[in-house]
Amino acid sequence: MEFKELELQDRGVFNEFLSQDPPRTSELTFTNLFMWRLRYKPVWSTWDDCLLICIQGDDGKRFGLPPVGPGNKDRALSLLLSELKRQSPEQPRVCRAGKDFVDSYVDDSVHQITEDRDNSDYVYLAENLIKLPGNKFHRKKNHLNRFLKHYDFAYRDLDQIAPEAFLELQEDWCELRSCVENSSLFHEDRAIYEALTNYRILAFKGGAILIDSKVEAFALGEMLNHDTAVIHVEKANPDIPGLYTAINQQFCQSTWSHAKYVNREQDLGVEGLRKAKLSYYPDHLVEKFTIALK
Repeated sequence: MEFKELELQDRGVFNEFLSQDPPRTSELTFTNLFMWRLRYKPVWSTWDDCLLICIQGDDGKRFGLPPVGPGNKDRALSLLLSELKRQSPEQPRVCRAGKDFVDSYVDDSVHQITEDRDNSDYVYLAENLIKLPGNKFHRKKNHLNRFLKHYDFAYRDLDQIAPEAFLELQEDWCELRSCVENSSLFHEDRAIYEALTNYRILAFKGGAILIDSKVEAFALGEMLNHDTAVIHVEKANPDIPGLYTAINQQFCQSTWSHAKYVNREQDLGVEGLRKAKLSYYPDHLVEKFTIALK
């Protein structure tokens, strides 16, 4: 089985497979794989109408993502694990597999299945993120109203603003957070740069809040499947109270009001991030699992 490195021109092949087998997990979009390719070094191949993807983990070892496509996915899973065992005999595994994939294609008599809570996706009702209804969203509504009261702002789509204006905010944000000294933030900075400098070909959506004609917050996302949008990036000037709440609400209202759900990706086990994601009261989690041979 021959794998090739991910390149921008592979977008059409990926989107063809993904349109035939729409994903629920946030990793499985071409935009996500491409923008993070410098960190995770994705490679891919095809077999029997299935798309097979491997990426490099933080430990430097490759693992597979669940096979995608209309083909024989249980057989494709076996072949992928066999190929990974050949490359890395001590720990062949497929990660970030959704519960629907596990239930349909994984034999627990052959495979070891381990829940991966830190990478489970948070999924919200789009209507709730837009309207912030009821008592449970009272604090979020107060944050939004405080921002609306104190700031004269404009909301603009990415198509209306040069991506360099988004990158200026990202640069300022990184200076505040010392991205060059933090490996995770450094790689995130590179991923955002890769996304924004290729956004016309990647064809995702973006939105920004401008104050005094300067981008002070932005978000990037795309449709994940027929009823769910996924938000890949959300950044805001931390010195402006309520701005994170505002960009979340404005981006969903402007761009994703037609979607039923919004997937805001995982918390990676970071306590503060988990608390922030839970504070928006997810409708459900997309549970993910790691699959290995017994």
